Amino acid sequence: MSQRKQTLFILSLVLLWYSSNIGVLLLNKYLLSNYGFRFPIFLTMCHMSACAILSYVSIVFLKIVPLQTVKSRSQLAKIATLSTVFCGSVVGGNISLRYLPVSFNQAVGATTPFFTALFAYLMTFKREAWVTYATLVPVVAGVVIASEGEPGFHLYGFIMCISATAARAFKSVLQGILLSSEGERLNSMNLLLYMSPIAVLVLLPAALIMEPKVLEVLGNAKGAVAVVISILLFRNPVTFIGIAGYTMTVLGVAAYGEAKRRYR
Repeated sequence: MSQRKQTLFILSLVLLWYSSNIGVLLLNKYLLSNYGFRFPIFLTMCHMSACAILSYVSIVFLKIVPLQTVKSRSQLAKIATLSTVFCGSVVGGNISLRYLPVSFNQAVGATTPFFTALFAYLMTFKREAWVTYATLVPVVAGVVIASEGEPGFHLYGFIMCISATAARAFKSVLQGILLSSEGERLNSMNLLLYMSPIAVLVLLPAALIMEPKVLEVLGNAKGAVAVVISILLFRNPVTFIGIAGYTMTVLGVAAYGEAKRRYR
């Protein structure tokens, strides 16, 4: 690959990264704050389900990176621990978006290096040069000043956001500790492949317990899932009109439930 093509390829990846990351952030903010979707845990579960599916397709079918296998129960337990911490980080971030402006949410998230340095010192006794620590002072001071001057400040949202930021840093340090040996180290896509299904298993009971109305959403989806699985298993013929009719029914039931929730 020529230098020009390589540069364009890297720029395309950066653009895709920026657009997808910012797009998910803004969509989550719209759903949780403007639209009135009150299920941040369920939203996180959907996010992790998509991560599981897309990472599997990327690795197994598209072969973007080679598949790495989990070699021991110990390694799987470490991945499960990371996945649980990661769940807490994403859920906390989604909850904070319901109460805080995106700009302030991102300002608080920028303090991740401070928490990373703190956890690295507490957990591994790793010390940096004093100049490195000094550069973190304006990072923290900036958030304190921004909090004071933020008209949309919400204490609960701030606590959730700072907790999510700390959890993200904790996961980063923990990952370096748990998967430090050469035989257990996974690249980012394979780590996501194994973390995502575990995250879904952690989040599903949490959503059912803490967000009971999720049962209504899952109930609406159950019929559609059953139809798809039955077609795949029994290979019974279906027509376009039949699919269109059933889709209309499912969407109608979902719209009815949403209308009852929003206009009661």
